[in-house]
Amino acid sequence: MNFKTQKIYAVIMAGGQGTRFWPLSRKKRPKQLLNIIGDQSMLQITVDRLRKIDLIKDIFIVTNPGLASQIKNEIKGINNNNLIIEPYGKNTTPSIALAAIKIKSIDKNAIIGIFPSDHFIIGHKAFLNSLNIASELALNKNLLVTMGIVPKFPHTGYGYIQYDKKISHNKISFNVKTFAEKPLESAAIRFIKSGDFLWNSGMFIWKAKTFLNSMKELIPDQYEIIRQISKKINTPEYKNTLYEKWENLKPESVDYSILEKAKNICVIKSDFTWSDLGSWNTFFEFLSKDKNENIIKGNGLILKGSNNLIHSNDKFTAVVGIENSIIVNTDDALLVINRSYIDEIKNLLNEIKLHGKEELL
Repeated sequence: MNFKTQKIYAVIMAGGQGTRFWPLSRKKRPKQLLNIIGDQSMLQITVDRLRKIDLIKDIFIVTNPGLASQIKNEIKGINNNNLIIEPYGKNTTPSIALAAIKIKSIDKNAIIGIFPSDHFIIGHKAFLNSLNIASELALNKNLLVTMGIVPKFPHTGYGYIQYDKKISHNKISFNVKTFAEKPLESAAIRFIKSGDFLWNSGMFIWKAKTFLNSMKELIPDQYEIIRQISKKINTPEYKNTLYEKWENLKPESVDYSILEKAKNICVIKSDFTWSDLGSWNTFFEFLSKDKNENIIKGNGLILKGSNNLIHSNDKFTAVVGIENSIIVNTDDALLVINRSYIDEIKNLLNEIKLHGKEELL
C-alpha cells in the first residue's frame, strides 16, 4: 500500500531556562540563545535545519514573554506571527497543546512536529527518512509518533523507549511497550543488551486533532481548559482568556500525561547521530578530547588532570591535579563541579536564590 505524506508544521520548544548549563545559561539568556557549539545559537541551528527540509511547511516557536523579543530580534527565518507565547512555563503538555490549537486554527488537518530547540543532529537523509515515515503514520493511521534513537552506549542521562519487535508498521516503526525514566547504569546496560530499547529524543509528530483527542480522552479536565482558550483564538479576548485559564493547567510532561497512557502510539527507530546537549556532561561527551580526555573551550590550561572540561571565553583558567570535573568561568561566576554531581546544579541554584544572589540566576 502506498501511503500519502503531508507536510509538517514544525513547532520548536524554546521556553526553557537551560538551568543545567549554569553559569553560562541564565534566565535572561538561556541555553537555546547561546552559541554553545559554533557561531550560531542552538535555536538558530534548529531553525536552519528545519528550513532545509521540503517536508516542513512552516515553523513556529513556543516561548515565554521574557524571551520573545530576543527571539524576534536574533532568530532569522521565522515570521513574528509564528511566535506562540505561553504566559509562563508549565512543562511540555500545555505548551504542545497551545501550539496544537494555534496551528489547527490555521489548518484543521495539520500535522505538527515537536522539536526541542537545543538538540544536535547529524545525518540529514536519515532524519528526513524518519520524518517522512512519521508523517505517513500520523496522516494515515492517526498515530502519535515519537522518534527514538538507536543507543550508542548505556547513557544514564536519557530516557528510554521500549518497542515491540512483533508489532511493526514498517521496517523502522513499532508499537511502544513502555517508557523508562533516566536509568541507573546497571539498568541502562540491560536496556542496551535487550536490543529493544531506544533513547527518547523528545521529538514527536502527530495530527493536531489526534493530540487534542488524546487529551480529551486521557486528561479531560486539562483538555476542557485548552478548548476554552481555543475558542478565543484570533479574537480580542484571546490574551486575557489565555492568561486567566493558563493558571488552571497542570504542569505535566507530555510523556507522563499522554504518551505513557495512549494506545495509538508508535516509535520510529532512527539511526541519525543525535544529542540533546542537556547538561555539561552531555556537552562533554559530545566534544572531541585531547590525549588525556580533557576539553578546553576558550582560554585555559590543564596540568596533571584528565576527563575535565574548561569553558572560559575571556579569563585564563588553569587547573592542576583535577579529575572528572567541569570548570565554567564567566564574568560574574565560577563553577567547579565533579561530573558525577552535575545533577546538583538545580539544588545549587536554589541555594544561590536563598542566599539572595538572584542576579546570578
